[in-house]
Amino acid sequence: MSTPAEAQPGAATAPASAVEQRLAELGLTLPEVAAPVAAYVPAIVSGSHVYTSGQLPFINGKLEATGKVSAGTEGFADEPTVSPEDAQRYAAVCAVNALAAVKSVIGDLDRITRIVKVVGFVASDPSFTGQPAVINGASELLGRVLGDAGQHARSAVGVAVLPLDSPVEVELVAEFS
Repeated sequence: MSTPAEAQPGAATAPASAVEQRLAELGLTLPEVAAPVAAYVPAIVSGSHVYTSGQLPFINGKLEATGKVSAGTEGFADEPTVSPEDAQRYAAVCAVNALAAVKSVIGDLDRITRIVKVVGFVASDPSFTGQPAVINGASELLGRVLGDAGQHARSAVGVAVLPLDSPVEVELVAEFS
């Protein structure tokens, strides 16, 4: 686990935001914003909203797993699969990566007043129908970190394939002051 920014040698002495402190209590730190894999930016501000691009579950700059999400009772044995439980954890990683993208454009996550919308994509075996439970990983993380401001509208969509063969992708819209 990484230490909070204020405890790292050479780091700025300003205390981390309350949101980042709650992340640290969960054993998480904000990563560097993932470099885009195509022609887009990670996040953009429009008025009092931040729209993030879809975030993949990069951990230390790489995908820990690839393939379709499958409960194990469907799919083909020659294709890599990811369990729904693992995919739910990866959806939470996507949410943390989305928060890093938000921070990159507004500077301080404590400025978030509400997560307005979350859209989650699950690369699914054709028979898999548990997309809402998978994307709960992102929704529950946002609720734990942001409290009431983390409650949001949401879509959870099954898709045939995602970039880099990622099992999940999450984007969000955050309102800030």
